[in-house]
Amino acid sequence: MSYQGVYEQIVQGRAGAWALAALSGEVRAVRHPLGFVCLPLERDGGEGVCIHLWSDSFAPARSTTSQIHCHSWDLVSHVLYGQVRNVHAVVTDAELDATHRVFEVVSGVDGDRISPTRRTVRQATGVVESFGPGDLYTLPADRFHSSVVPEGGEAATIALGRGHPGSHDLSLGPLGAGDHHVSRRPLDAEETALAVRLITAHVS
Repeated sequence: MSYQGVYEQIVQGRAGAWALAALSGEVRAVRHPLGFVCLPLERDGGEGVCIHLWSDSFAPARSTTSQIHCHSWDLVSHVLYGQVRNVHAVVTDAELDATHRVFEVVSGVDGDRISPTRRTVRQATGVVESFGPGDLYTLPADRFHSSVVPEGGEAATIALGRGHPGSHDLSLGPLGAGDHHVSRRPLDAEETALAVRLITAHVS
């Protein structure tokens, strides 16, 4: 089903039914560097649909930068269950008193190439939005933020992305970190099956 088709399912109140049907097919989950499990379901050019799962049942991937990032695509996110906080970051260019360096993230089939830019910044927490089951929220490309689930909490969202021409995937990281590559580790068949069971148990 296309991006637009999934979006229509969500706004018509059939998000759970769509998720259950999508997860009944072949899917391979990936441990995402931002701390969740990603189940990619649809990809067509610059548009994509995934289910994101936060659960203590899975060890998180190791992050080499931070959870604060911005997308090169516009995000539409629907909460299937649990609570998700969208924490906006206030990022100000700085030199002598900088707290972070901006890194560009280029994703490929073998993982992410993370490259430092010359831009250094100060970061502070901005508006914190909280969303629960059935909520839909959007985030334009180029907005620094982090997605946070309360400690010990379980949550899943349908994430729809639409590419924004001229934008880049960025992350805030240590000032002195260099260019490096991070592999995205796929979950094995047993772990993927567990992820599907956790989601379907909450959505059913």
